[in-house]
Amino acid sequence: MNRFVHQRHKPPSDDPGAAELILACPPMHSQVNLSRVVRAAGCCGIQRMIVTGKQKLDAKIARDAIDQIRIESHRSLRPVLERLKSQGYALVGLEQTTGSQCLYEFRFPRRSVLVIGHERLGITDDLLQVLDHVVEIPIYGRPLAHNAATATAIALYEYCRQHGSAATNDTADPRSA
Repeated sequence: MNRFVHQRHKPPSDDPGAAELILACPPMHSQVNLSRVVRAAGCCGIQRMIVTGKQKLDAKIARDAIDQIRIESHRSLRPVLERLKSQGYALVGLEQTTGSQCLYEFRFPRRSVLVIGHERLGITDDLLQVLDHVVEIPIYGRPLAHNAATATAIALYEYCRQHGSAATNDTADPRSA
């Protein structure tokens, strides 16, 4: 007897996932990338997302996440990030910089804002100045960086892995979970 039985879609976990994480996006070049980011955020339990610019979503890609996530549109990101920082959120950029930490060695504060960059331009210098931390994903081949939507999904998963019910407590080493 086969011990694996195909199950099309399991119901969502009771784990809160990334409910305390806010996702912040600059204007994205591609509505496909933004829609993929929204879908990944929905899968991770994100409840609030900040976008800037004239963003359009492809409902076929973003799927049910459109109804689950409160998506706030703002003219620029920096004032919103500064306000969130004053409210006690750690601002974490996802970017390759001279001082960035490896994503898998970084411990996300529970109340964080994950700031992702534009697909081609990354996170602008004015936004890098307000961030508390910058993390990057190790690359083992070419191209030298993941697509913005793919990188976001990886970072969201890492946050959930660290803060999910499998993690023992906030001070535990996330690699031991």
